[in-house]
Amino acid sequence: MINRVLIRTKVVQNLYSYVLTRPERTLASALKDLDTCLDKTYELYHYLMRLPVELTHIQEIKLDEARNKYMPTEEDLNPNMKFVNNRLVAALAANEQLQQYAQDHSITWNDDPIFERLMLDKIIKSDLYNDYMADDEVTDIGDSLLWQQLLKQVIVPDENMADAIEQRSLFWTEDDVDLTLQFVCKTFRRIAEGDEDAILPMFKDEEDGEFGKELFKATVTMMPENNALIDELVLDSRWDKDRIVLMDRIIMCTALAEALTFEKIPTAVTLNEYIELAKNFSTAASGKFVNGILNNAIKRLRHEGKIIKP
Repeated sequence: MINRVLIRTKVVQNLYSYVLTRPERTLASALKDLDTCLDKTYELYHYLMRLPVELTHIQEIKLDEARNKYMPTEEDLNPNMKFVNNRLVAALAANEQLQQYAQDHSITWNDDPIFERLMLDKIIKSDLYNDYMADDEVTDIGDSLLWQQLLKQVIVPDENMADAIEQRSLFWTEDDVDLTLQFVCKTFRRIAEGDEDAILPMFKDEEDGEFGKELFKATVTMMPENNALIDELVLDSRWDKDRIVLMDRIIMCTALAEALTFEKIPTAVTLNEYIELAKNFSTAASGKFVNGILNNAIKRLRHEGKIIKP
């Protein structure tokens, strides 16, 4: 689930913090914080998949209470059960892997009943819900699509959701939620298609699991020489090196460390990823600036024989 795009982002963010807090903060503690960030991202994946289960359970209780009230109406006695019988939710609730992770990591929204009620009320008032309930057809794909759309259009954009996310972890940003939601929807689609391995692992493989730590350590180790190269190229471009924002410098040092260290990663992939990071996480002019400096740096390193891969 945690791919290299996300790992690079977390590495850069943690390097920024590490550089600002040296020498009080050790490399070992920074690597531990990086692990925590990645662990928390995987927790977010599970939190988002747990929400449909718990909201559906609350609605089921409400329907049961309505049936048993003193003077139930015909609708109370014979409610439309399509929402509470949603096949995706049933599959999520029955999945032993999800159950075990939720138990081990205390993944639940039940500790915030006000938030749950607000979200359920908003869902029931939505056009997505009403159109779904009015359609007599029941399919795995349709049940999955409902929750994909509810999360994307109703739940995640809601300010109450933003508050609830913030209260659960300081490690989660809006970008984390948006990216993680993509993987949640991918999982929902795979469940609807009958994929027995629909739940995504934290990392694709062991190599990805080690990538973040190795990149972080390589960047720190190579930072003096890479900073010197960046300063030289900046002066050649007649740009004042003292005007380089710290985030741009961190991004460029990380990109150069990756290009020099990871032989299997094409240089073009590295350049594209970090130029995008500069556009997203630094100043408005950073994408163009980082692009120019990194391309010149790669040319210099190729000429010196330090980079020989494509």
